[in-house]
Amino acid sequence: MADLALALNLGSSSLKFRAAPAGDPGAEAASGRIERIGSDGANLKITARGATETREIAVGTHEDAVRIAAEALTGALPDARVTAVGHRIVHGGPDFTRPTEIDAQVLSRLEELVPLAPLHLPAGIAGIKGAGRAFATARQIACFDTAFHAEKPWVNDAYALPQSFYDEGIRRYGFHGISCQSIARTLRTEGYPLDNRRVAIAHLGNGASVTGVLNGRGHASSMGFSTIDGLAMGTRSGRIDPGVLFYLLDRGMTQARIEDLLYRKSGLLGLSGLSNDMRDLLASDDPAAARAVEYFVARAVEEIARLAAAMGGLDTVVFCGGIGENATRIRDRIAAGLTFLPGQGDGVEILTRETREEEEILRAVAELCGHS
Repeated sequence: MADLALALNLGSSSLKFRAAPAGDPGAEAASGRIERIGSDGANLKITARGATETREIAVGTHEDAVRIAAEALTGALPDARVTAVGHRIVHGGPDFTRPTEIDAQVLSRLEELVPLAPLHLPAGIAGIKGAGRAFATARQIACFDTAFHAEKPWVNDAYALPQSFYDEGIRRYGFHGISCQSIARTLRTEGYPLDNRRVAIAHLGNGASVTGVLNGRGHASSMGFSTIDGLAMGTRSGRIDPGVLFYLLDRGMTQARIEDLLYRKSGLLGLSGLSNDMRDLLASDDPAAARAVEYFVARAVEEIARLAAAMGGLDTVVFCGGIGENATRIRDRIAAGLTFLPGQGDGVEILTRETREEEEILRAVAELCGHS
């Protein structure tokens, strides 16, 4: 019986998974995804042993999604045993700055951190509980998106609030760290001199951020305390004047309604009134769609330029994520907005790379479980 490690990457409405032989995270035994969790049109795709299966499924919750993925994996690889499960956990707060084995105490602390990432942490916690039921004897490892940013300078970590607020954990955490770690690994493998470059990693998708990487380390981020800050996203507002929130509260909006507005009804969806999907907006001739795209591009240029200032210049922008990898028109428009930056030689270098978050999680699992 072959021993496998499994990576689970749960989003707000999706699950991506990848299994590899224990101790060999670069290999792939199986991979797949479940999309549209909680909707009528959910579907499963799994690839194993050279065959791909796609089918519609009924999946109401993230725990259901993990159970279905586990059943599909067992069906495709009946002679395999999952001995370790790695989870993408969006927010580690001030506590978790490296991959951590999950026990009851860790799980309890993650539940306390839910207010820091209400759109994502519940999904990650549900994935942990679901995996605990599906793979009762497997070790479970939490890999944190915030960990990549944990060593950034204090000036890029703090808000201009009294020190006591920083001490209790109100900081600029930054996110998409597992993606950034994956991109950094890819560049090093290619021989790119990452330790001598100022790089902006633009992870653009339904969630979007830009991370400034200086000398190979996280230096600054467009995101801050929460996953709302920075760029406009699929349904999230991005940076907003806190005065707007005071105004909405004065008008009688509840905290719950404001949270729903900023996380689920803003961004590309709110600006266009049409869709949170960049593909839909680029295909539309509606002026509102064009305005939403224009806003997305403008904020991306602005944030990349701000991070260039934080790093003392900019040599390279690496695009990744669903929009970053696939939307050539968006990349070209953002790059055109950065031509004023000198870079090295003939200006800022523009690269596109695939982010491999699940593989990065499997690497962390192998290291923590003593297989590296």
